[in-house]
Amino acid sequence: MTRQRQDQLLSALLRQDGWATAGSLADQLGVTPRSIRSYVAALNSRVPATDAVDSGPAGYRAGAGARAALRARADESAPRERLHAVIRMLLDQPDGIDLYETADRLHVSDATVESDLTRVRALLDGTDLALERDRETIRLRGTEAAQRRLLSRLAHDEMDAAAFRPETIRHALAGEVVGSGAVADFKTALVRELGALGYYVNELAISDVLLHIAIAADRVAAGRPLETDAAQDRAADAHGEIVRVGEQISRLAQEHFGVRLGVGDSAHLATLVLTRVVAPGRGSAVEVARSGVDGGVDEAVRAEIARAAHDYQVDLEDEAFILRLSLHVQNLLRRAKEQAWTRNPLTRSLKSSYPMIFEVAVSIASGLHDRLDLPVNDDEIAYIAMHVGGRLERSRKADTILSATIVCPGYYELHELLRSSVDRSLGSAIEVTRVVTSVDPDWASFDTDLVLSTIEPGASGDRFVRVQPFLGEADVERVQQAAARVRRGRRLAQLRAELSRYFDASAFVHPLPDAGDEAIIRRLGGMLVAAGLIDDEYVDKTIQRERMSSTAFTDALAVPHSLQMTARRTAIAIGVADGSVAWGDGRVQVVALAAFSESDRAAFQTVFEQLVEVFSERESVQRLVRRATSFEAFLDELVAVIDG
Repeated sequence: MTRQRQDQLLSALLRQDGWATAGSLADQLGVTPRSIRSYVAALNSRVPATDAVDSGPAGYRAGAGARAALRARADESAPRERLHAVIRMLLDQPDGIDLYETADRLHVSDATVESDLTRVRALLDGTDLALERDRETIRLRGTEAAQRRLLSRLAHDEMDAAAFRPETIRHALAGEVVGSGAVADFKTALVRELGALGYYVNELAISDVLLHIAIAADRVAAGRPLETDAAQDRAADAHGEIVRVGEQISRLAQEHFGVRLGVGDSAHLATLVLTRVVAPGRGSAVEVARSGVDGGVDEAVRAEIARAAHDYQVDLEDEAFILRLSLHVQNLLRRAKEQAWTRNPLTRSLKSSYPMIFEVAVSIASGLHDRLDLPVNDDEIAYIAMHVGGRLERSRKADTILSATIVCPGYYELHELLRSSVDRSLGSAIEVTRVVTSVDPDWASFDTDLVLSTIEPGASGDRFVRVQPFLGEADVERVQQAAARVRRGRRLAQLRAELSRYFDASAFVHPLPDAGDEAIIRRLGGMLVAAGLIDDEYVDKTIQRERMSSTAFTDALAVPHSLQMTARRTAIAIGVADGSVAWGDGRVQVVALAAFSESDRAAFQTVFEQLVEVFSERESVQRLVRRATSFEAFLDELVAVIDG
């Protein structure tokens, strides 16, 4: 357990940009500050050249050797490495492996290999593979496709979920056909060829496909090609896209790996590419994509988009967006049949940085699950969130533009030059609505969000910014910072007004018992039930929502809620931990169970998204948690955090 805690400490520090106190880290891991100090000492004693963890007056932060230390510790996991070695032997030897020879090769006892085989059987549960044994000979039985899925699973276990590293593929395959340099070169060439065919490439998903391509090259070189049903492939490829992409993959595999793929492998890999990493770009690819969307999928996606747009009061009605999401959903359904999931390295950051967008994606995924039996997990929800976020970013852009007044006395046309510079450098965020050339303007009369002045402003505040007549980079940066402060102040002021309406002294718990997420939901939900604001069904639906995807949107805060806005009036029950409590796979310090009513749809986005923003600043959270021992103290500290 100590080793696992040390790994968790390294991971937590790598997720943070700055320093963290021993107390805050202890809360995250559910241990004492003294344990944190001992973990740091142990970690640094193993990496003497470059410390894994830096220490200072402000606490701890990830050192220069943190990431390397985490990888090295993973590589030292002998039981996992041995288990993977046994599986690779089984995959490479269709006639089976000998128990005693395997023990000698791995330098372990026969009993250890027997134990490993028990773990292999557990790993094969739910797959199309099985172990067969004839005395000392053990064989792996199953289709070539199933064996490749197992090999892919091994590689995923060895890959850092946050980054694609080609050398991991080589290590996972333990073969000589595929080198890390060849994989990187293959990727570059594949992206270029797909672009020439009129496709946009999803760089986040391509690592999975590269892994399958490397596996195919390795297996084909070992005489284990993939068979295919030619008639089925022709029926599924009415537009010839599988053939076109398959030909490119086959050519590149020959060029970079020296392997000639057969029809079965090239068709299989082309299907993976078309269902995982590309979106229609231009020309024929768009028409092929549109005509290839199943009518049932299109109908379901349109219905769920319309429902989400109504429920969350956001603009999602756009044909290009609907087409891209429909293709993604259709491809996901195809992948689900093969149990071939795609990891998303941005899942955690999307959830913490854009909770509202992620919540809309959860709602859409939930509806599609009911309509199409669509699989739901955090990585796939994150991909849907990326589609939703792209659409909302475009539709919200006009709403985020701030108005500005330019004050620029001086020579003729100087103010026009300044206005042109502002439009050119800041036009996506600021709209100049007024230009004043007077040397003594009425500063109090300016009602715009920002005032950009070439003379010393006669008033103070975040919205007044001194700039030079010829706008420089430093001026642009100051204006951008001022705009960010204005936006944040506006959002937090709105949040403060909303929260004062929704909190209730009778729905506050401190200290929150470390009883697990469902028990905590029932504890907090029960208070709102007792107040007559929600019923028991709302609590049950909140638990169902939690099971779909954790509502721990930051390391400090969880916001459990139902997808249905059926509360009699909007209310939030608060639980503050004395340290932290277990929540899903992690730990949190504050739980805010939110019950929204139908009449407060417009407030949902403000409260939900900005409450998460307040609790994303670790120093403020720690102060709040330490001092919020009563409802009154919690409100006082929360207001202090909001006011900055």
